[in-house]
Amino acid sequence: MASVLPLLYVAWADGFLTPAEIAAARDRLAGEAWMTDADRQQVAAWLDPDSPPDATTYFGWVRTIRRAARHVPDLAEKSLADLGVDLAALVGAGDGAGLAPEAARALREVEDMLGVVGPEVLRDLVEDRPEAEPVGIPRPAFDVAAVQALLDGRYAETKDRVRDLLSDPFFAYPEPSISNEAYRDVVLSWTQKLADEGLGAVAYPTWAGGDGDIAKFIAVFEILATHDLSLVVKYGVQFGLWGGSVNALGSDDQRRELLPQIGSLEMPGAFAMTERGHGSNVRDLNTTATYDRDAEEWVIRTPSDHDHKEWIGNAAAHGQMATVFAQLEIDGEGYGVHAFVVPIRDASGEPMPGVRIDDSGHKMGLNGVDNGQLWFDDVRVPRTALLSRYAEVSAEGTYESPIPSAGKRFFTMLGTLVGGRIAVGTAANSAAKAGLTVAVRYGDRRRQFGPAGGPEVAILDYLSHQRRLLPLVATSYGLTFALARLAEDFAALEMGGDTREIEGRAAALKSMASWHATRTLQEAREACGGEGFRWSARIAHRKADSDIFTTFEGDNTVLQLQVAKGLLAGYRQEFSDLNAWGLVRYLREQAAVRIGEINPLTRRNTDRDHLLDPAWHRDLFERRERMLLVQVAARLKGRLDAGVDSFEAFVEVQDHLLTLASANAERLVLEAFQDAVEAVEDGQIKTLLGLVCALYALEHLEQDRGWFLEQNLIDAPVSKAIRTEVNRLLHRLRPVAVELVDAFGIPDEVLGSEIGSGRLPLDP
Repeated sequence: MASVLPLLYVAWADGFLTPAEIAAARDRLAGEAWMTDADRQQVAAWLDPDSPPDATTYFGWVRTIRRAARHVPDLAEKSLADLGVDLAALVGAGDGAGLAPEAARALREVEDMLGVVGPEVLRDLVEDRPEAEPVGIPRPAFDVAAVQALLDGRYAETKDRVRDLLSDPFFAYPEPSISNEAYRDVVLSWTQKLADEGLGAVAYPTWAGGDGDIAKFIAVFEILATHDLSLVVKYGVQFGLWGGSVNALGSDDQRRELLPQIGSLEMPGAFAMTERGHGSNVRDLNTTATYDRDAEEWVIRTPSDHDHKEWIGNAAAHGQMATVFAQLEIDGEGYGVHAFVVPIRDASGEPMPGVRIDDSGHKMGLNGVDNGQLWFDDVRVPRTALLSRYAEVSAEGTYESPIPSAGKRFFTMLGTLVGGRIAVGTAANSAAKAGLTVAVRYGDRRRQFGPAGGPEVAILDYLSHQRRLLPLVATSYGLTFALARLAEDFAALEMGGDTREIEGRAAALKSMASWHATRTLQEAREACGGEGFRWSARIAHRKADSDIFTTFEGDNTVLQLQVAKGLLAGYRQEFSDLNAWGLVRYLREQAAVRIGEINPLTRRNTDRDHLLDPAWHRDLFERRERMLLVQVAARLKGRLDAGVDSFEAFVEVQDHLLTLASANAERLVLEAFQDAVEAVEDGQIKTLLGLVCALYALEHLEQDRGWFLEQNLIDAPVSKAIRTEVNRLLHRLRPVAVELVDAFGIPDEVLGSEIGSGRLPLDP
């Protein structure tokens, strides 16, 4: 009986197992032939969920285990099954020194089935022993600076420059009691400082003071997002949206006239696309730009009060110019949405004639950004105000464009602005990293509870706390590599090239990263308890400021539907045009050929090496995405064949499409993460990042294990083994958790958190 004592203990220890898991352990042991009939009956009685053992019996087990454990070598590395084997030899109460191999195997199978981490349970159980370091990578175990360099990539020097700049007292956080007006002025001064340092124009040509490198701009954006997110948005609006629209959509003459003034912040501007009435539906916005041939002017008009431009950054206080998106009309004929440069304030800061400006008001967050509303009452601008890279109108009113299709022209214009979506995804991940840095450091210092008679332990030593935070750290690592790859691929595109594949990845990763930030910052706040609720922890403001990231630069749900539509149609159709579904049958047939049958042995394999195999992870992620694609294509085709309208058919399967888009994003992150690990030359760092990548993969498989079981891609024992392996990975990575977030490279001055400082000990 001694061999099963550790499992009996864990069955009834507070909070370890559910009644269903206790019953499963009972049923598994009740059939073991190596136990006597009496022992089987006794174990069955002791593992009855409806009849727990009395306190005398329970503490008798505890005393027996503790006495015997003093003589067990390497206890800190033992599983519960290992300890059971040792106890059988030491106590010998009927088991004898030679516990049968099938008995030891059965104990290990029960432990794996329950998904407990033996060393952690033993640490809580055994008294009067020196507290052992958790089993895993010795601490310090790796060169933090080297891992930071991997995360920073080829823009490490630029990122370090921005970190140093933000660490200057000039960028110190204002008091939370600051008024919105004063806060906006502080953020404007910070933005001016960035412009003075040449960081506003980095994406522009050299003649405009820049480097012509959009990926470098995104790298700057990434580090700014570890600081104040109002600064990030202000910087993004001025240099990314306002300046980016001129750079991408303007003619050479327009770019040479405007970009030097925009990059220096001499000409603060806005990006006026979104309307109250249409939100994300840019193609059907209502603002009009009608050509007056006699005056050679455009007349910009807001047709009704409800059609005003909404949430326009830089509009409420600081902007002088705006890129205004409007329906271009000539002689009553519409040519679709185009962009126009429109003055909105004069040199004294007063609205221009015909321009009405209101403040969007106090917001949930980002109150350092002057979001405003714009109305245009027959505002006249010259013919040359049309940004004319992709469309031009002659003095006589003749419309010309190198892109004949209105739909393709529209998406070409929007595609040139996809860098903003990449930047927002990167910024969201940076906000998540900041929150994780605070929470992990705090969890490593904050001590609470502990084994009977022993010292309190760090809350990060608890499995529940590790499960809250460390998988999120792994996801932030993966997103870092995936977003960096996306930024570099985007930068490598030829101007005006086909951006459809990049657009799909940007939409998928922006959605995943911004939802990750929202979840992570909430988890970080809760993981720090009441201390995380203090403003000085610097979690609350990041949580409030980043919440909108799930909405701007594209609402996440809309973006995911766009991703799924792109996966179905190969990016050949416009977003809301659901006709011509002949491609659905082709996709279904091709995907079915690629999926094939999964090896039954793979489906049942619970071997640890197999569970940690990157190839197996990638195969499952790819199969999930392909199968979801096949299934949703079949659902759509069935509806279309039945005569359902194509729009209605699309709406009816949106749940499936959203699942497909999420699977696509998770696969993109896994591939980029695995490729980054494979490229590492240092063996120690390669091993470390391989474990972090495995945690990312297995934790996401665990989250979606119901689907994998439904599709017969894994069997129930593998599902349980995945849970156990996640716990083991957490145990191995716990000793280096702080170093993993230190590698995010956020200086204390930038983090700005009393409880998250890397230098100051936590007050007792």
